[in-house]
Formats: sequence, structure tokens, C-alpha cells
Amino acid sequence: MIDVYVNVNSPMMDAADPDFAARVRDSFTRQAAMRTLGATLASVEPGQVVIEMTHRDELTQQHGFLHAGMLAAALDSACGYAAFSLMPADAAVLTIEFKINLLAPARGPRFRFEGRVAKAGRTISVVDGRALQCDADGSHEKLVATMSATVMTVAGRGIQH
Repeated sequence: MIDVYVNVNSPMMDAADPDFAARVRDSFTRQAAMRTLGATLASVEPGQVVIEMTHRDELTQQHGFLHAGMLAAALDSACGYAAFSLMPADAAVLTIEFKINLLAPARGPRFRFEGRVAKAGRTISVVDGRALQCDADGSHEKLVATMSATVMTVAGRGIQH
């Protein structure tokens, strides 16, 4: 099993909103893209989010692996919600850039997408993401992709999370 990575030199992050977890979960339930992927929100902590999903044939490319676009979408959501968990109650977030490294074919049968804030800022946050494939029983994990995302805080523009 791969442990969640933790930078022991960085301080613990505090959420600006004490109801951050409920706001993240409420927003996630309204996200049609994640519903389409069959993704679920497994864990929400300040600056950290885990999303899970299972392999499905309709989400694959021609070789039967989970399509890179599906990996990118789920990682983008994990990173975005990790940043959102640290935002004030009146703020939303939008991804303004990401880079993905596809490290191995995504066979599944289960996937876990982890987002962890590396640097939280007032306007811009940098978030690291990891996509892992897991056995059905969760006994073996393999890193299949990483992401570095830049997420912008949005307030006062009529965008609600």
C-alpha cells in the first residue's frame, strides 16, 4: 500500500471556513462530470481530498485502459476541491493550469485520486495530485499519474461552488 505523502516540514493547513467539509461535499454532489464518471468523494480534510471510482468500459480508450481524459478530469477535481477546502465560505475556485504525467496504463479495477495543497495563497494555490490504481480489495496500489495544478480563488464574480 502506498502511504499518502506528507511534507513533514510544512505546517498543518487550517480551513478558513469551519464548515469546509460540508461545503466541499455539497459542491461535489452537484458536479455532473464526476457523476458521469461514477466518482465518489471518499475523504475531505483541510487541504486534502480523495476521490474514488471504478473502472468502467465506457470510460476507456481503445486498449481498455481508463482514458487519460478521465484521469485528468478526476485529478483536476481532487486538486480543485483540495484548494476549495481552504477557501473562505464566500469563495469558489477555478483551475487555471495543470500538468499531468501519465506513468502507467490505468487498468484498475479501482482508482483513487488524491489532491493535496502544496502552497495555499490568497489568490493562487498550487496543488499536487496523484492517481493510483488499486486491486478490488485495496491490497495493492500502483501510481499511474501525477498532476500539478494551479487553482485560482474566485470571489464576487457570481460563481458559486
